[in-house]
Amino acid sequence: MNSDHSSWVPKSNPWAVAIVVTIAVFMEILDTTIVNVALPHVAGSLSSSYDESTWVLTSYLVANGIVLPISAFLSRSLGRKNYFLICIVMFTVCSFLCGVATELWQMILFRILQGFFGGGLQPVQQSVLLDYFKKEDRGKAFGLSSIAIIVAPVIGPTLGGWITDNYSWRWVFLINIPVGVIALIAIYQLLEDPPWERKSKDKLSIDYIGISLIALGLGCLQVMMDRGEDDDWFQSGFIVTFAVLAVAGMVGAVYWMFYAKKPVVDLRCMKDRNFAISSLLMAGMAMILYGSSVVIPQLAQQQLGYTATLSGLVMSPGAVLIVLSIPLVIKLMPLVQTRLIIAFGFLLLMLSFIYSATLVPNIDFETLVLFRSAQSLGLGFLFVPLTTIAFITIPQRMNADAAALFTMFRNVAGSIGISLATAGVTERTQAHSAHMVHNMTPLNEQFALAVQKSAAAIRDLAHVVGDPVSLATARMYQEMVSQSRILAYVDVFSYCALIACILIPFCFLLSPVKSEGNAGAH
Repeated sequence: MNSDHSSWVPKSNPWAVAIVVTIAVFMEILDTTIVNVALPHVAGSLSSSYDESTWVLTSYLVANGIVLPISAFLSRSLGRKNYFLICIVMFTVCSFLCGVATELWQMILFRILQGFFGGGLQPVQQSVLLDYFKKEDRGKAFGLSSIAIIVAPVIGPTLGGWITDNYSWRWVFLINIPVGVIALIAIYQLLEDPPWERKSKDKLSIDYIGISLIALGLGCLQVMMDRGEDDDWFQSGFIVTFAVLAVAGMVGAVYWMFYAKKPVVDLRCMKDRNFAISSLLMAGMAMILYGSSVVIPQLAQQQLGYTATLSGLVMSPGAVLIVLSIPLVIKLMPLVQTRLIIAFGFLLLMLSFIYSATLVPNIDFETLVLFRSAQSLGLGFLFVPLTTIAFITIPQRMNADAAALFTMFRNVAGSIGISLATAGVTERTQAHSAHMVHNMTPLNEQFALAVQKSAAAIRDLAHVVGDPVSLATARMYQEMVSQSRILAYVDVFSYCALIACILIPFCFLLSPVKSEGNAGAH
């Protein structure tokens, strides 16, 4: 271990630092989902279509994805504390500009800048926790961090809906200003750069090629995933072009960074087995977490007719359960091999989605809450152990690069999970509808009988205008579409269970350590 690392002691209380950097990250992650339910209001206010307004989301994700892997380079270039402060200041300023935007192009421009500066907060926070806490204490620190990373995207839509309904969509952005100011003052007072961060600033050269390839690859990937469903995926020349550019950019970036003398991000940390496997498992968890966090409110609002606030209440008990389960997980980590806890978490996740796949059209509120709570319990057993074991054998000098990559894997996989989950609901609804519609013909005795019974019931209603048989047929068609959607959600939940099942064997490729043995794990 680096001698500077063993002798350096931060002046401020590590827990105070952990709290303030986590507040900043919570604010940034909240902004990835809080805008979702406000989009129709944004579109109407800025005189644009809903489809055009979705670029408000896409632009943020693209900028966020690009900056994540290069944040370690920017942190070394500017100094970690300076970079973190710049990110908070600019994120807060851009939040204000988004809140006062009067045209769509202004909103998209400010969201790009907001995403670019906000994206630097997560990996820097991760590296701060790695440096401020001893290895045996990191689990507790990551437990605090997990509250921001897991809970923020869950409560974002609920908070956004409440603010939009009761005040204005502009306050979805303006609410960041007081939080940003408080975080800025606290971090300026408490955060400091460790010696190795200060020393590394003299050795830097700008890797323009690496930065360009990363921007091309991840930027095009985010656009492709976010716009794919709306543009009919690979039936669209636009999506095909961005898919080709994404592959070219990412393959080129990986090749370049393995062979460049001073790459923008050091990929050698991927040679560490614990880090590589943990990154894979974290990506899988993020796909499931973010995908289900979008699908369940969609089910509640579009299929069951819940309000934005009520659909948020479906998610809230699960978020509380995650927060309550984290202290239990932290207490288990010194007693049980970390990889066994992770495997148990994925097992719980698999079983919870098998349970969720029992979804029926007339599901009640309490059962839907139980579905989400069961899913959340599995997530609670994953984040802290995965983050802790990922950095067990990473050298201190590579903490910043490893944190940037780890965050990138989680966020990019989360975006992919959202796109695949929403696209899966659409595609499977169409598939089930196409299968069911073959039976909706007068030649089908059961269908004809059902239409006759429904038509007879309609005739008994004196105020009904129209042909009872036509009205009965239309009602049957609506019921068919409704059942097709429910079956589509069942399929998506089944796919989530399958992903969790596939990931369980990978857990046993991790080192058989407990958290109290981390200090000697190098």
